[in-house]
Amino acid sequence: MKKIAVFSDIHGNIEALDAVLKDIENHKVDQMICLGDLVGYLPFPNEVIEAVRDLGIPVIMGNYDQGVGFDLDDCGCAYPTEEERKLGDISLRWTQKEVSLENKSFLQNLLPQYLLEIDGQQIIFVHGSPRKINEYLFEDRPESSIRRMFSEKIPKLLACGHTHKPYIRNIDSMVLLNDGSAGRPKDGIPGFTWALIEMEMKEIKCSIHRTVCELPLLRQRFPSTGLPLAFLP
Repeated sequence: MKKIAVFSDIHGNIEALDAVLKDIENHKVDQMICLGDLVGYLPFPNEVIEAVRDLGIPVIMGNYDQGVGFDLDDCGCAYPTEEERKLGDISLRWTQKEVSLENKSFLQNLLPQYLLEIDGQQIIFVHGSPRKINEYLFEDRPESSIRRMFSEKIPKLLACGHTHKPYIRNIDSMVLLNDGSAGRPKDGIPGFTWALIEMEMKEIKCSIHRTVCELPLLRQRFPSTGLPLAFLP
């Protein structure tokens, strides 16, 4: 059996990342893959970048990694209100100033997506979707829309992040997996999530794991940053 841990959307939360990585370690996985968005919103972007870099694993570029790494004017987030957009701009500018040039270089060179083929089964790992870095694949996306994303054969599994809401969904013979968020969840349930993929022969089993932890360092550092309290998980 091959066991793959998938995590993403850490957004500068080093304490949550540490807790998630300890949980992953307890499951004795064969491989880890990060689906991006290491930075943004929370005050430990450099620490998160360096921790993920030191793992030596495949890391996919998230829209926030792109916005910070290339000093763009926009992070590619779909903010529903003008107030949220203004808060997002504060986060982007603060993070761009905070992240070192060396770490921006790391963000600039992250993968657009990652493909695995195991026992003839293709698995695709993306941040948003196979066609766009910041496309949201929510759980209620129509099946026909999912199928249209693939010009060739449909993979056995598509793993994505970006929504911060974990789910596992079966579409015909394909599994659509969202690992949630290892730093800033949005599903209203306490804890930080990651996903486990277990493959044996041609069978795939997916599960969502949730890690609950305290965040003393984050809450201690946050007031000095000037970042809005709304960003706290």
